[in-house]
Amino acid sequence: MNISQLSDAAILQMIGDFIKKKRMDLNKTQDTLSYEAGISRSTLSLLERGEKVNLITLIQVLRVLDELQILEVFKTQTQISPLEYIKLQKKQERQRVRNTDQAAENPPSEW
Repeated sequence: MNISQLSDAAILQMIGDFIKKKRMDLNKTQDTLSYEAGISRSTLSLLERGEKVNLITLIQVLRVLDELQILEVFKTQTQISPLEYIKLQKKQERQRVRNTDQAAENPPSEW
């Protein structure tokens, strides 16, 4: 199935079907799941029917269903450019340490 060819309504319905299936797999009623997620039962019903709900509602329900890993696809990784990497390496290079004992043994010339 090419999800990019689905309408927004079809994608919402697919999400709703997923939520409903997971809820039923866990043998939870809408009342139980909505209470645990901190939302109303009618909001959960809207979600399961593929209606528009807030994104936070989806997150709360996914958390209770232990399905937050689905959101991993939204995780971004910061990549560093090669030039920035070289700059960081130079900052971390060890600075030459002066031996202060030798400096004290050789007093400045009187010239």
